[in-house]
Amino acid sequence: MELLETATGPLVTTAMVVAEVVYLVTRELGAHAEAAFYDAIIDGTLTVEPITRHDWQRVRELVDRYADLPLGGTDASLIAIAERLEVTRVATLDRAHFHVIRPAHCDAFELVP
Repeated sequence: MELLETATGPLVTTAMVVAEVVYLVTRELGAHAEAAFYDAIIDGTLTVEPITRHDWQRVRELVDRYADLPLGGTDASLIAIAERLEVTRVATLDRAHFHVIRPAHCDAFELVP
C-alpha cells in the first residue's frame, strides 16, 4: 500500500498480479485493505495492462527458460509487459526471482522497494 501511496509516475500491472496481490492482502490484512487496493485501480493510480497473445508467448518462454527457479506465470506476465512497454523499474517483493531474470530490453530491472 505504501508503494501505491508514494510512487511517482504510472503504475502498471497484470490481472494475474492483481489476483495474487488480492489473495495476499486479504489473507494478511483483511477485506478493507482489499477494497483499498481496488480503489487504486478504480481511481487510475494502478493500471491493469491486458496481456496480449505476444505477451503470452513470452510468458511461456520465460516459464520454460527459468523453470529451475521456478518462475511462475504471474511473475512472467509482469516481465512480459515490462518488456513490451520498455519499463525497467519493477516493484516486487520477490526480489530473488526478478534479480536473476535477464529481460530482453535492458541488462536488468531496477527493483523497488
